[in-house]
Order: sequence, then structure tokens, then C-alpha cells
Amino acid sequence: MLSSILGDTIMKRILVTGAGGSASINFIKSLRMAPEKFYIVGSDINRFYIELSPVDKKYILPRAVEEGYIDKLNELIHRESIDMVHPQPDIEVRIISDNREKIDAITRLPNKRTVHICQDKFETFKILNQAGIPVPETYLIKSEKDLERYMSDLQEKHGKKVWLRAVRGAGSRAALPVTTVEHARMWIDYWKTNKGIGYGDFIVSQYLPGKEFAWQSIWDNGELITSQARERVEYLFGHIMPSGQTSTPSLAVTVHRDDINEIGTRAIKAIDPNATGIFCVDMKEDENGIPRITEINAGRFFTTSNFFSEVGCNMPYYHVKLAFGEKIPKIPKYNPIPAGYYWVRVVDGGHKLIKSNDFESIVL
Repeated sequence: MLSSILGDTIMKRILVTGAGGSASINFIKSLRMAPEKFYIVGSDINRFYIELSPVDKKYILPRAVEEGYIDKLNELIHRESIDMVHPQPDIEVRIISDNREKIDAITRLPNKRTVHICQDKFETFKILNQAGIPVPETYLIKSEKDLERYMSDLQEKHGKKVWLRAVRGAGSRAALPVTTVEHARMWIDYWKTNKGIGYGDFIVSQYLPGKEFAWQSIWDNGELITSQARERVEYLFGHIMPSGQTSTPSLAVTVHRDDINEIGTRAIKAIDPNATGIFCVDMKEDENGIPRITEINAGRFFTTSNFFSEVGCNMPYYHVKLAFGEKIPKIPKYNPIPAGYYWVRVVDGGHKLIKSNDFESIVL
């Protein structure tokens, strides 16, 4: 594709899918902070949400699972002379990954197998568990008999509360802490009746009562480029969710922990020794304070990628430069951002970055 020319500078032309969603908007905001200008095109399936996106041009595309999606995507790529496509929603990550040879632009995604593994929480668990990486004890629920058996096993080992959730999906999809088989059975029945997923689509795991962490990283041919961890302290709408959380924080804080860095690195190498692209790892502490991996998101950033960008580590920008084969600034593999930076956001209130002990409020 041909890039725009701004003065004597070639301006890269980037297409961001799911551009009306928070994760894509924050990816775009990160590129707007970069020391070079981009021409950014956004696509979405929702013509209302995309109105919020800070892109140069907006398009409505079919759903990724619909026939003709790749043809329409390429039509847009040619129409806007797109150089690179960044898919942010999981479904578009998978479809674009599977069809990357047919797409007339750079994608810089992990390999196809890696994407499929990471979008299946049980497959991810099996590989990590076999590699000796800390994960919660987990079972695939194929039947009501499985549910009774595995809940009993988990409760005997780890306590009354267990964690039930869907094998696939983001945002704590279908997640619920349960204490009785009856509650779990009704929850699965609800999702089967209303959402079309049932036995075979759920896992039950050891409940992890400790702190939750998000470890964001970018890789190139098996080499870790940089990474940063943050603790999720509070969640958007967490207080009204059955699970008590949404995986989308309203309050997060940067942390430096060697154990989190080590576990995250080992996990990605276990999944894909030649990892390339974006890998975001969710971890939660068990009763002994050991972080255990609950899932890995491959090929797309966490919702708050602009958190780190505002502090000075612009991973979306570095990701794009690597896709074009360009050098990036020298940055540490771990902890490029100081610990103790808070990220606060609420609906309609925007967001704010606060350095530790630099609050404006006065305590009476």
C-alpha cells in the first residue's frame, strides 16, 4: 500500500478494527501521542460507537464471522491505501489471523496456532500446567456429572468457593464464583438457554482470593521487547456484576514484581518459543500470594494501553514500528515505568494519571 506524504515524511496508514470500543480508542490515543503522525482509519460493526473514535476516517464492516468479511476488509484496505491492520476485538484477531495470507496489509500477529491456544482458556491451562507454570487447578465441564465431580474435588482441596467461567471470551465472560453445584448448574443452564453456550463451553477452577495483575508485553521472534505489570484494584461496574469484577479496571496501579515478570515470560515462551506481537497475561494470587495465570490474550492490547503510553512507554507505537521493521528506542525488558502510578477512570469522567502520593484531595 502507498503511504501518505506529510512534507518530506511518509505517514503510515493504519486500520484499527473495533474502533468504537475502549481498547481500540486507547490504542489510537497511544498512536496520537507518538513522535510521528499517522493516518488512522477505524472500522466497526456499530455505527453509533464508532462516532466516538478519534480516527481520520470511519467505516462500517460486516461482522468478522460473516461471509465476505475478508473481501470487505481488503476493499477498505485498497480504498484507503492501508499499510497495516491492527485488529483489537478477539474475534477479529482470530479471523484476521486465520486469513492473514489473504489480507493485503501488514498484520504482525502471533502465529495461527498461538492465537487459537490463547483464545481457549483450557488449552492455555493445559500447556502452562504441563510446563510447571503456576495456574489455578482447572477442569473442563463436559457434563453435569463432570460438574459435580470436579466441584467436589476443588472444594475438598481449596475451599468452598470455586470459579466458573466460559472457555472463550473476554471481559470475564460468564464468570461466577459459586459454592454449590445447584448454583453452577443453573448458571450454565441460563447461558445455554440465552446465549447458546453450555456443557463443553465452561471450565471450573480453583478460586484465587488474592490481588489481580495484568502483565502487558510485546515480542519479536521469541525475544521479549518490553513489559509492564499493573494491579487491578477496582473494576468498572464491578459492584453490580455477579462475579464482582469485569477485568476492566476503574483503578489500577503500576507494580514491580520479579515473580510476575518471570511467570509472564515463562508462560509466553511455553506457549510460543518464537513469540511475535502482543501478549497480555492475567494473573491472580492464590491464598499463599503466588500469582497464577488465568488467561493470556494474544494479538491485542489490554483496554488501558494508553495508561503506560502516558507515562512514557508507548507499546502500541513500538508495536507498529516493529511491524514496519524499524528500530525502536532502547527500553528495559521489565519495569520501564516506575511503580506507584495510578490510573483512574469512570464513565463520562475521562481518565487521570496520578503519581503515588501526588493526590489533590485533602483528607479531613
